[in-house]
Amino acid sequence: MSLTVNVPINPVSFGQISNLFLRELHKRNQNINIFPIGNNIDLSTQSNIDQSFVDWIQSSINKSYSKHNRNDPSFKLWHLNGSLESYSNKQVLLSFYELDSPTKEEVNVVKNNHKVLFSSEYTVNIFKSLGCDNVYYCPLAFDKYNFSKTNKAYSNGERITFNLVGKLEKRKNHKKVLSAWIKKYGNDKRYALQCSIYNTFLKPEDQSALIGQVLDNKNYFNIQFLGFMGQNALYNDYLNSADIVIGMSGGEGWGLPEFQSVALGKYAIVLDVNGYKSWANKDNSILVNPSEKIEAYDNMFFRKDQPFNQGNIFTFDEDEFIAGCEKAIEQVRINSVNTNGLKLQDQFSSENMADQILNHLK
Repeated sequence: MSLTVNVPINPVSFGQISNLFLRELHKRNQNINIFPIGNNIDLSTQSNIDQSFVDWIQSSINKSYSKHNRNDPSFKLWHLNGSLESYSNKQVLLSFYELDSPTKEEVNVVKNNHKVLFSSEYTVNIFKSLGCDNVYYCPLAFDKYNFSKTNKAYSNGERITFNLVGKLEKRKNHKKVLSAWIKKYGNDKRYALQCSIYNTFLKPEDQSALIGQVLDNKNYFNIQFLGFMGQNALYNDYLNSADIVIGMSGGEGWGLPEFQSVALGKYAIVLDVNGYKSWANKDNSILVNPSEKIEAYDNMFFRKDQPFNQGNIFTFDEDEFIAGCEKAIEQVRINSVNTNGLKLQDQFSSENMADQILNHLK
């Protein structure tokens, strides 16, 4: 089967998924044409890259304009906004939707693709309820090429470390998480909070101002805010350095950093909503029920009365979140490794993800 792939090959989350899929295709010696979204190739974050993979990508790009045929199936990984465009009459789109109220424009984009894959069954059901019969659930995968246990000792074993992940924004409930965590654990030497929430789409001064507001411009010796990590090897070290990951975002298509953390054997407090439900359960995570929905609009990434990204996110009760933290602390003290979390590596393998995508392209 001749296949065309239209994906971003870059350091952000979409690019990470694209690279994982491309690595699986390369391993299978798949004959493909690549049209990179953005026209730039950036593999700088990737670990364990061999030259044959780089050469295969470049060769697949070089021949795309002379070999591609619109009758060939194509796979695209992109936002709904920008996915009416296609290189094929049979485009299979993998996209991510984080809210609850698809607009007529978003529904039209979905209906005008041959198939649309979402990594959240919650999202699939929303679009099906609006008449989209071409939507399917497709889980993501553990990235074995970039993430693995380091087996390093990051503390003396007495301090318990939490990680807060994802780019700083309202949707991810960072402000509420930080506020609740500070009230309970701020300046308590038994606990630490490492925040990798740097948002490359914000100006540094705006980011600092937002964090200052959350902290009420106070200093806490046990809270650390980390800068952008441009290498997956560094990020892998960061994920390994904690005992517990916090996954309380109000709207996720999957939650890659939280998922990778749990698959590495870390404990997790997870808001039991949309994309998190794809992999987090009562056996591998501490689930917190949502308390209500609030509007997602932040006038930065989500703006009201626009043709895309309209609707609500979930939020939570702070006391229930802290109760989840306390339960996670107990679990760490009993066994430092989340053995049920480790099972995610096999349950959600990159081979399985590639198989599912390729099956939809047949």
